[in-house]
Amino acid sequence: MVAPVFGTNCCVVSAGADCVVIDAGAGVADAVVRLVDDAGLTPRAVLATHGHADHTWDAGALCERYEIPIRLHEADAYRLADPFGTLSPALEAAFGLHRDDYRPPAVIEPFATPGGSAVLTFGEVTLRALHAPGHTEGSTLYRPDGDMVLTGDVLFAGSVGRTDLHGGSGHVMAETLRDVVRGLDPALAVVPGHGPATTVARELETNPFLAAERR
Repeated sequence: MVAPVFGTNCCVVSAGADCVVIDAGAGVADAVVRLVDDAGLTPRAVLATHGHADHTWDAGALCERYEIPIRLHEADAYRLADPFGTLSPALEAAFGLHRDDYRPPAVIEPFATPGGSAVLTFGEVTLRALHAPGHTEGSTLYRPDGDMVLTGDVLFAGSVGRTDLHGGSGHVMAETLRDVVRGLDPALAVVPGHGPATTVARELETNPFLAAERR
């Protein structure tokens, strides 16, 4: 599902009757509820690839409805108290949202990634969380069982996430691209935080930021 604010891609990943919601952007909650209820799924958690407002705005509403926590990397957990606090005024205005309307999730359960990754289990749903900083300190890729990876704002079709906001780093992003992204299975489909899906193989071949890491 694509959130109406900033076109954030929100995904529901399921196994059996269990599911998790990843990147509950602004305005997507009703679509998530319809999908989950129509499919007879039980949400076990909301996950965020990072703590920016366009990836977490509707998390509080979904967490309250289903009485579930939000999970994200511990390095980005501080952002949930004020997801606008680390954005520029221009970006805040561009979102078209009002901070007074923000409802933070009641239960926040950060996770750590010792050695760079962690396995997260939610009922029958299992994902591997790969720490991929650079866009933010706690940016994370999620690898469910199967043939896809959800890359948030780390990797897009033909581009990568910006590094000029609070907590971003071009140097750290370059390390993530070299050590994490380039280590992904080329056969994986890529679902980014914004824009069209792609594949790891296509990005390794054509993405100029990944090509730069080959030199």
